[in-house]
Amino acid sequence: MNIEDKDQQLRDDIRLLGALLGEIIAEQQGQPVFAAIEEVRQLSVQYRRFDDKAARAQLEARLEALSQDETISLIRSFSIFSMLSNIAEDCHLIRRNRQHELAGMPAREASLDYTIPELNRVGVNRDNLLARLKQTESVPVLTAHPTEVQRKSVLDAQQSIIALIRQRDEIQLTKEEAQAWRDELKAAVQRLFLTRLLRRNKLSVIDEVNNALAYFDSTFFAQVPQVYRKLQSLLNLPSTDNFLPVEEDPLGKVLTVGSWIGGDRDGNPFVTAQVLDTTLKIQSSKALVHYLEEMNCLIREFSVTDYFLKPNPPLTALANTSGEDSAHRLDETLRRACVAIQKRLEATLQQAQQGECVVQAYASPADLLLDLNTLFSALSENGMQRIAEGRLALLARKVKVFGFSLMALDLRQNSDVFEDVVADLFKQASLGCTDYLACTEAERVELLCNELRTPRLLFSNSLHYSERTHSEMAIFRKAKLAHDMLGAAAIQNCIISKTASVSDLLELAVLLKESHLLNVATRELAVNVVPLFETIEDLQAAPAIMDQLFGIAEYRALVASRSDVQEVMLGYSDSNKDGGFVTSGWSLYQAEIGLVDVFAKHGVNIRLFHGRGGSVGRGGGSSYHAILGQPPGAVDGRIRLTEQGEVIAAKYGIESLGRRNLEVLVSANLMVSEHTELTRDVPGHYLDLMAKLSDLAFSAYRELVYNTDGFLEYFKQSTVISEIASLNIGSRPASRKADWTIEDLRAIPWVFSWAQSRVMLPGWYGFGTAVATLRDTLALGERAELQAMAKTWPFFNTMLSTLNMVLAKADMAIASRYAALVEDVALREKVFGQIAAEHARAVDGLLWLTGQNELLADNPLLKRSIEARFPYVDPLNHVQVELLRRHRQGELDERVARGVHLSINGIATGLRNSG
Repeated sequence: MNIEDKDQQLRDDIRLLGALLGEIIAEQQGQPVFAAIEEVRQLSVQYRRFDDKAARAQLEARLEALSQDETISLIRSFSIFSMLSNIAEDCHLIRRNRQHELAGMPAREASLDYTIPELNRVGVNRDNLLARLKQTESVPVLTAHPTEVQRKSVLDAQQSIIALIRQRDEIQLTKEEAQAWRDELKAAVQRLFLTRLLRRNKLSVIDEVNNALAYFDSTFFAQVPQVYRKLQSLLNLPSTDNFLPVEEDPLGKVLTVGSWIGGDRDGNPFVTAQVLDTTLKIQSSKALVHYLEEMNCLIREFSVTDYFLKPNPPLTALANTSGEDSAHRLDETLRRACVAIQKRLEATLQQAQQGECVVQAYASPADLLLDLNTLFSALSENGMQRIAEGRLALLARKVKVFGFSLMALDLRQNSDVFEDVVADLFKQASLGCTDYLACTEAERVELLCNELRTPRLLFSNSLHYSERTHSEMAIFRKAKLAHDMLGAAAIQNCIISKTASVSDLLELAVLLKESHLLNVATRELAVNVVPLFETIEDLQAAPAIMDQLFGIAEYRALVASRSDVQEVMLGYSDSNKDGGFVTSGWSLYQAEIGLVDVFAKHGVNIRLFHGRGGSVGRGGGSSYHAILGQPPGAVDGRIRLTEQGEVIAAKYGIESLGRRNLEVLVSANLMVSEHTELTRDVPGHYLDLMAKLSDLAFSAYRELVYNTDGFLEYFKQSTVISEIASLNIGSRPASRKADWTIEDLRAIPWVFSWAQSRVMLPGWYGFGTAVATLRDTLALGERAELQAMAKTWPFFNTMLSTLNMVLAKADMAIASRYAALVEDVALREKVFGQIAAEHARAVDGLLWLTGQNELLADNPLLKRSIEARFPYVDPLNHVQVELLRRHRQGELDERVARGVHLSINGIATGLRNSG
């Protein structure tokens, strides 16, 4: 089947959804408005499809002639059409996957059905796999996104459309049913059209928490246990494993979910101790309410009479605690036992919500698991294994994965804050160190190690501390309370942003001691101390910092108490903003190589936490191939990575897509840890060539961004960064400071702004100059090696693949319109001239390396998808530029500001990876 045939159903769906939207626009806003929008659409398609210059001129004239109200209508219409196109593509992917499976075709790469046999093929037998799985950890970590532009109400409206398309795909409709289905689909599209796209108020942290929890209903509760079940099936493991304690389970904790939302206070003053407490209670309630719902289902399902099921003593004893004395259930011991579990869960929910101990509440998830095992054993003993392996076995797996805390909530704070708090504690305690901030690094390390040797605390309620100190200590006290009430699984990691020295980690250790999360007498640490290396300089220093740290006896003992596992987080965002896409990726790779050696030297197991975002400029792209491109030994079965904003919706908003993305993470983890072709060493000359490429790209990037006079002003005037700051799109400020520089700006708005203007600069700048220079200076044989490296080295191949995608989305013609917003003509021409020239070099260099004749030649489906979006995104860019000009000239019509915000929403939707 050719691509055209494979895409036919997709094109049919897009055509149908577009026709329905057109009918609704005409009905809701009148035929003249619809006619104007349709004219713009046709001209845009004509220009994009045939490069028709006359159509472009007509398009520009038509857009400029739109009234203010027509402009708003066009922006909303094109934005919604982009949403509908996204829906059609997602549903088509699901459809193609089902067709693939129904046809009995070979398993797709990145699925577990492919991975397990493939590992067997290269000599990884079942015993090897089980040994690996026992120590495997794959954790997607949900984070709030300062540029997430979709309202939950909009996402909910889209879910209705998705459900209808999937319903039609999976059943055969009669003529009458088909008409009813079309009417229902049109009503769903109409609801989306009538839903407000923009938020009236800025999101609170708790809003962000609740938004993230919605994905448990759509995907995680249902599909995480199914991934475990798939592994059990492929490895012939019994369902009884679901009821084993985690430490005895062959699958251990292969897949769990984590979160930062409500615990990440780096630059977010709205994450307080109270917010942390509320977040933990909401999360716990989500898990426990789900378990109660499942128990209600089991009570209905388990109508088995004692005539067929002979209760054993444990089941009888459990049933007798239920207080259930209905005559109708006297012969339903299994059902009464379920009631007993239900009542204890209700008490546990009450305890979680109140934060106080409640009699009859379960002390831990392990206790609940024991009761569920009592049900399972009774069913199995009576030959009812099939019933036992259904909802009950899946519920047991959920209890082991989600526990009573739902997901581990990470705490994160900037190293500067910890430094200030420790300085305040030392100053108030008057222990011979009244000015900690004036101490050298060696003096700080000595002071901190001394504190880690003594059980005496620094903090005293009788002393006066800064507001920041009180705030931070309150956070840690809440974390300790969470451990006491919900268990250690509730908070497992404390992350230090901007880690640049050994003292940064020791400072956090001291603060954990102060809050009783570290017991210096037993040298037991209750949470992981996690450095986050972000800038290029910090990534380069990471191996030396960890080497020195592990050489400190006090800290090494703490690592030993954490099963000799040390987590290190690597930042993609700030390293990219600091040094550009190429050097960021290479610095991360080099840091991992160095860290692997240091950890091996000290006998410590590494767990890497990748701070990837959705866009290429922040580490985005295929998670599967990115993980496969990690250096040998860097993953070793343990990996966490952030999932942010619109990426969460794209990956986990639809259950079946969510399942596939969860499998991808586990499969990639297993492949890169065990597959012999991926774990072999990289040729040294590849590393040398990559180092040269990185140095050249770094110089070119820094020259533009940091060494070009006026570049900051160019960025502010030629992008929507100022307008983003006023959008109600997240709880976190866009910049760390009010009067900001590029260094102060958060990496996410930085990337988002360049995406809006279709420059995509963080995803490619510097690459073109680097390749062109190497082509001119390398010997013929070395040039051939560079091209071979592009094909055979997974790390470099993945880098080029993501570059390919982002270069295809960039558009210098549209970018020039944004450049025209820059008032200083000389500055505009200088900076945009450099950007446009480098873009041309980047395209040329990529095509030369890959041997392709056009961008995305190796991925025609993605190419078709991107090109199909341009006719709907281009007009939004055009009107956005005009609205920005009016807004900045002080036009007071509120429709101008609203139009800007709507256009930001629409462009982000059309591009699908905004920040």
